[in-house]
Amino acid sequence: ILERVIDTVRVFMEKLVLSLISISLFQGLVVVQSVEYDHTASIECLRDPMKPLYNGGIIQNGEFNSGLMGWSTHHDIKAGVSSSPSGNKFAVVQRAASLSAADAAVPSRSVYQKIRLQGDTHYSLSAWLQVSAGAAHVKAFVRTPNGERVVVGSVAAQSGCWSMLKGGMTAYSSGPGEIFFESDAPVDIWVDSVALQPFTFDEWDVHRQKSAGKARRSTVRVVARGADGSPMANATVIIELLRSGFPFGNTMTKEILDLPAYEKWFTSRFTVATFENEMKWYSTEWTQNNEDYRVPDAMLKLAQKYNIKVRGHNVFWNDQNSQMKWVRPLNLDQLKAAMQKRLKSVVTRYAGKVIHWDVVNENLHFNYFESKLGSNASPMIYQQVGQIDHNAILFMNEFNTLEQPGDPNPVPSKYIAKMKQIQGYSGNGGLKLGVGLESHFSTPNIPYMRSALDTLAQLKLPMWLTEVDVVKGPNQVKYLEQVLREGYAHPSVNGMIMWAAWHSKGCYVMCLTDNNFKNLPVGNLVDKLIAEWKTHKTTATTEADGAVELDLPHGEYNLKVSHPSLGTKAAIHAMTVDAASSESEHQIDIKV
Repeated sequence: ILERVIDTVRVFMEKLVLSLISISLFQGLVVVQSVEYDHTASIECLRDPMKPLYNGGIIQNGEFNSGLMGWSTHHDIKAGVSSSPSGNKFAVVQRAASLSAADAAVPSRSVYQKIRLQGDTHYSLSAWLQVSAGAAHVKAFVRTPNGERVVVGSVAAQSGCWSMLKGGMTAYSSGPGEIFFESDAPVDIWVDSVALQPFTFDEWDVHRQKSAGKARRSTVRVVARGADGSPMANATVIIELLRSGFPFGNTMTKEILDLPAYEKWFTSRFTVATFENEMKWYSTEWTQNNEDYRVPDAMLKLAQKYNIKVRGHNVFWNDQNSQMKWVRPLNLDQLKAAMQKRLKSVVTRYAGKVIHWDVVNENLHFNYFESKLGSNASPMIYQQVGQIDHNAILFMNEFNTLEQPGDPNPVPSKYIAKMKQIQGYSGNGGLKLGVGLESHFSTPNIPYMRSALDTLAQLKLPMWLTEVDVVKGPNQVKYLEQVLREGYAHPSVNGMIMWAAWHSKGCYVMCLTDNNFKNLPVGNLVDKLIAEWKTHKTTATTEADGAVELDLPHGEYNLKVSHPSLGTKAAIHAMTVDAASSESEHQIDIKV
């Protein structure tokens, strides 16, 4: 009894402390002033699960060390607690051996726990799952106070080892709820190390702001020295940001070639671009053997004029409906020949001129080329693109990986499996690969978005949000700001491009301007964020030791240093500020 009392007090004190200190949510890392709980998102299937994140949060008995205390079972399953050879305890369920046709159609279910949700609160979920046989797609659900079943995450669980599920959701009303796991496959679901941690909106925003400051800014020490090498006190330093270090861009359309107002609006804001359709196969070879690159060539020339980097979008699109009419009836040999011609043509033409390639677009949702060439079609295409263009990063571009936890095709675990298939194909070990997340949102699930980014970050590959938009509605501006801030603050996101291409007859989903290139409310938000992310001190004065410390967003700078003793003379110094600038004291001597 005494041990149980002590344990209860310990858990209470830990939760009390966690509620009073700063917690970093990114990468699943909880940072306490003098204690670190280093539980990163795992993409490996482990023999035993890790401990619950956040000590389980509001979940009672998440490690099942007290049997099924706090947990309940459905009528059609038997549940208990089992132990691994190492002594780890976990919940097991067993469906009835013989089920009626109606019962057999019911999803496989885990144990569940009743919880109390607070309104206007973000919840971060983590759990470890295993299934009794084979592999199965397992979803995590939270039943909200209004009775809605919300998918908050999912994972491709396996038998014989434990897979980590990370997810999350936002509760907008307070009241009773439930958390549970289901699968459409006829398997028994085993559960362990469950955690559900609440964060108020203010807490979430504070954590995000701190992460953005750490990931996107550095403190640089600048020292001004005279011709004799002695420090110059009271020197004036003017700081000019020439180019932001965080790539932020938009989709470009061919109309920009004929509209100076469009050109001015676009080039004054963005440092990177994706051509909406103009580089795609159906735009450059609509008629077989009649290639026409005049439009993308002209667009690329315009982008280069303003030092705007361009993503190559795309080599192939795996959607059957995106194939030209002349492609669909080709036999296997004819299709291979047409694909070889396309691949060599577009990649050779733009190698060294684009920074990325979306190689086989959306190949988790679609499989046109796999259906024709076999299961290794994508890895082979990546290999051939990499053999031609050695510098561009080759991206796997997909939708709903961040947007829809209920879509079973592109969930992080399946995205990772496909990426590993590409990496593991013979000869692909040296490819420069990247994670492309389209980010087409309706109502964003921000905690789920962060959990997916955490999981995908374990691939340790460049990661971009490649086609960001939010459907039109009363909350479009609010939701877009949430998505862009979340992406900008995550330390593993390396750049973002919006899918807001201008067309005179209307945009795909989201317009930033009207037809006179005057900002709409969404455009005003974008300008606000660009200005905020560039904010820095523009002038500073050196101290007695000739030094001044500058907190600067990453980017390329010119520093102009002047001093009364020099009259009108001034020194100009170019400087790049990046993440490495904050790893140690970054000192720059400027001799004037």
